[in-house]
Amino acid sequence: MLSADPRRPDPPLTRLRRAAHGVRRSVLARRRLLAALLTAVAVTAGLRAASAPAPATVAVTVAAHDLPGGVVVGTDDVTTSRFAPGSVPDDLVEQPVGRLLAAPLTRGEPVSSARLVGPSLSTSAPAGVQAMPVRLPDPATAALLRVGDRVDLVSTDPAEGGSRVLAYRVAVLALPGPSGQRLGAAATGLGGQVVVLGVDVAAVPSISDAAARTLLSYVWSR
Repeated sequence: MLSADPRRPDPPLTRLRRAAHGVRRSVLARRRLLAALLTAVAVTAGLRAASAPAPATVAVTVAAHDLPGGVVVGTDDVTTSRFAPGSVPDDLVEQPVGRLLAAPLTRGEPVSSARLVGPSLSTSAPAGVQAMPVRLPDPATAALLRVGDRVDLVSTDPAEGGSRVLAYRVAVLALPGPSGQRLGAAATGLGGQVVVLGVDVAAVPSISDAAARTLLSYVWSR
């Protein structure tokens, strides 16, 4: 039987097996070191995640539940939620309790001054437009309106007869609610319903004069 020649190179398959065996022995020899290293990395990552500061937030007054327009905000109607600083409305109202809602609020929505009856209603209107409350004598007619509607305001003289348009395409900014329920009609003796309209500043005097002497109504603008 002939012996293998030590000077003859090993076949390629034999060399691959020897290389794989060497790698396996190297990995097995260092597995404890690798396991310890991986454990240390995991612990370090966990500690960093646990010690990372929470994102900055601010307390914001929001609706505790859905609220319709025309109601007075009560203490049970609002709560506090945490918001990112950049998401807070600029006109946020911190103490809205006792104020009258101009439009509905959904649960979790911040209470801004634009949602409350007051001068801020006209901030979203074009320049030269003023928020003006007017009384419509027929509550049923006023109930057909929705915030955002565009109407032509009409004046009718019950004594002399005749009607005229006071203002065209005025925006309905708020519907505070029926006078008898929200605005003290029993105390004032006045009926109807007050609505808040966005009117041109130049038309305010004529509308005020007509509101005192005539009956106001509207038609939807085209």
